[in-house]
Amino acid sequence: MKKREYAIVDIETTGGNASHSRITEICIVIHDGLNIIDRWETLVNPQKGIPPPIFALTGIDNEMVADAPIFDDISEKVLEMLRDRIFVAHNVNFDYSFVRHELELSGFKWTARKLCTVRAARKIRPGFPSYSLGNLCRLLDIPLSMAHRAGGDADATAILFSRLLLWDEDGHITKMINRNSHDQNLPPNLPPSDFENLPEKPGVYYFYNRFKKVVYVGKAKNLKKRVSQHFSGHKTTPQRQNFMRDIHAISYELCGTEFMALLLECCEIKKLWPIHNRALKKYEPKFGLYHYEARSGYQYLAIGKLTKDQECVELFHSQYDGVNLLLKLAGAFNIDHRFCHYSTVEQATPTSKKEDDNLPSPEEHNDRVSRALDYLISGRPTFGIIDKGRTSDERSLIWVENGHFFGMGYIPMDIGLSDISEARDYLTRYASNRYMMQLIETYAKKYPGKIVRPTTVLQEHQEHDTF
Repeated sequence: MKKREYAIVDIETTGGNASHSRITEICIVIHDGLNIIDRWETLVNPQKGIPPPIFALTGIDNEMVADAPIFDDISEKVLEMLRDRIFVAHNVNFDYSFVRHELELSGFKWTARKLCTVRAARKIRPGFPSYSLGNLCRLLDIPLSMAHRAGGDADATAILFSRLLLWDEDGHITKMINRNSHDQNLPPNLPPSDFENLPEKPGVYYFYNRFKKVVYVGKAKNLKKRVSQHFSGHKTTPQRQNFMRDIHAISYELCGTEFMALLLECCEIKKLWPIHNRALKKYEPKFGLYHYEARSGYQYLAIGKLTKDQECVELFHSQYDGVNLLLKLAGAFNIDHRFCHYSTVEQATPTSKKEDDNLPSPEEHNDRVSRALDYLISGRPTFGIIDKGRTSDERSLIWVENGHFFGMGYIPMDIGLSDISEARDYLTRYASNRYMMQLIETYAKKYPGKIVRPTTVLQEHQEHDTF
């Protein structure tokens, strides 16, 4: 069996992500598991300017790298030292992403097994307040000269690695470099137990930063599989690298079905507004149908942008949808067009005395508006979607009331309900929005057999379900 060797790597760069930044210095220390057997370092001309904050951190400026080789000139040497060796670094995914990207730019396809000394130190020497290289060197009495320079950091990491090998009585390092180990891809600050404890069931997962604030919410049919997909691959975008560095903990909420997980994800994103969630934010409604009474005694209907201080009758994603509905209501109930406004609420007053001449009486007009609103509200459906629960002794229920998502939850199989609407007491209330109702309406049309109405007896539905 070939002897295992390790390439301990540290780099300095012009910035924080591989796709837009370049390497300015690299050091590679070769370790055979017992001793250091080789070492090489060099400055690298990044072929772009070094920002002042980077110079302040590393001390490397444009003049220092002006006569240094570009990465193309050293790529074969780098590849030779890395080939068939385990890639070791402190916060390994950062260094690995840069080196892999630079080698690709030089025409070399290279991958390697990885070992993160941050994660290894957390496993082998738990309980430290910080696992930064500087802090570990102070706590473990490891010499660190030339901090934030590739050579100094690589030499300190090599000493740390040697000590971790000696202290690793439980074989953590061997497990971590196994090809099937998730440790190679997990974020450096994430406790492995948070990932290992994830079930392979539907639910919603939460990523937390170092301050225990939720920074991302996602839904999954299989929680463990979906979360692992976040950590696989080698994308070098700034967003991904910042995302990975920001993850310090994971929690989850089990759901009976993937669809319930989707709805819960929507609710949690709206409530928590996590910094790394972007996709669902664009579905927020922006316009509303407003109803109010002017000093003249006439009631008005208006389409306007949503504001925090005003309640509206209906929500819309676009002004066009709102105007369309208002036109239909005005036509169906013979509401005078002068009391309907299609842009902002503030415009809702007759414009001249001449226009006031043929107005209907306030009583007649307001009755028409009331009937239009009653029609709009009474036409909204009330129903539930009943499905499998988290366990075999419960059922899940999603409840819609008057056209709005009311809430969802789980009903024990052994309770007696004469009417499904009585199950509302078992549900958790959630705020509704138009996007969620579109999801529910689409799902209800696709699975009509799961629909229950207010008069449905729960036991009758359970006796005939096919879940």
